[in-house]
Amino acid sequence: MKLARPDTFHPRIVLAGCPRNPAGEADDAGLVAALRRRGLHARWLSWDDPETGGAHLVILRATHDYPGRLEEFLTWTRRVQNLLNPPAVVAWNVDRRYLGDLAQRGVPTLPGEVYAPGDQVRLPQTGRVFVGPTVGTGTKRFSDRFDAHTYIAERHEAGQSVFVQSGVAEETVLVFIGGKPSHAFTAVDNALHQGDADFELWDVGAAALADLGDLLYARVHLLGGRVLEVQLIDPSLGWLRLDADTRGLALRGFAVAVESALERLGLGPFSHRGP
Repeated sequence: MKLARPDTFHPRIVLAGCPRNPAGEADDAGLVAALRRRGLHARWLSWDDPETGGAHLVILRATHDYPGRLEEFLTWTRRVQNLLNPPAVVAWNVDRRYLGDLAQRGVPTLPGEVYAPGDQVRLPQTGRVFVGPTVGTGTKRFSDRFDAHTYIAERHEAGQSVFVQSGVAEETVLVFIGGKPSHAFTAVDNALHQGDADFELWDVGAAALADLGDLLYARVHLLGGRVLEVQLIDPSLGWLRLDADTRGLALRGFAVAVESALERLGLGPFSHRGP
């Protein structure tokens, strides 16, 4: 463990939650300790807490209420001193229409349709149906069309548009830390299980992230070899679904990636040393 030194600058790091979860999700319970082992000091705050303005670095982790406060949230992302992932990436990733941008860049994607309240919904007749909000995350998976229609009707009743996709291939979830492959899951019966992904799948995930600059974390959902969803704002990184050894290595990788980001931002422990 790196020990704090009185003559060394220690950046103030905030892990951002939301009013409902100001201390984050249970899955992220090991982050503060992992950062401390690298000599980095972090604390949890709700993203709308005024004290986030005094942080040198804010890391988005559990800002789940942003879809209902979108303009306020995006304004806040531009106001904090340094944000990971960066504000421009967050703004791009809030709306599922980003899949169109990826397709134009030649990244294989799973196309979908946007259905606003009042639209007539036509579901594909084959494969599983994936229904998610156009803004935010939380995709649901359906084999039964009636259940899918019911869920969409509930979302429309709440005034929300939905994004609908379909497919039959196996779903794989890739987690990148510091721009590098970290760990992967397979989705079985709507649950994630630790697994391995082929190099070809990691290549597709990397292609989806290629033009987005330096990212601290990314979660990419693939159906077969096509991108279903990219989560860059506050995705669950699945630490608690990993075996102990893999989890320890992955958390260390996260802390090292934060350390590297601080150096890029001129906020490394030795960047502000006095004479």
